[in-house]
Amino acid sequence: MFKSVLRLATGTVLLSAALCASAEAATYRDFKVSGVLQEIPGPSSRCASNYGGTILGYGTSSVGKVTFIATDCITPNGATYTFSDGKFMITTMSGELIFANYSGQFVPTGDGAKYVFSNATFQITGGTGRYAKASGGGDLAGTEDLVTGQGTIQLTGSILSK
Repeated sequence: MFKSVLRLATGTVLLSAALCASAEAATYRDFKVSGVLQEIPGPSSRCASNYGGTILGYGTSSVGKVTFIATDCITPNGATYTFSDGKFMITTMSGELIFANYSGQFVPTGDGAKYVFSNATFQITGGTGRYAKASGGGDLAGTEDLVTGQGTIQLTGSILSK
């Protein structure tokens, strides 16, 4: 009887150790993207304002070189613009995707049609591959010339993934 209990206890300990060793630890890591963008604004039926933007860009990040595409809704608010309901898709060099939502404001700099992002944030909602169950988020900064649509973007925060 004692040998059976000992075998069961030993088996349980070994099984526990094997399961713990095989599980990949998910930890928050710094997540940064820095790049250039081109926004194409126009009518958007999905937006309450009926106006939105499509953003294309590329850059470098804490996960390597990336490209990205995004869409958002734009609402004028005096001299500022609010961007909301933003959907961001980042593609890594290995072809994996990172999805994020974002929102914030464009605030004029006083230099022609140049604006800066203000009170802008992003939230990671998932992806593909090792980012399938990713989460996290942080601050979104950047600039944009509203006449040309050209600008810069920086995402700074953290990501939780496998």
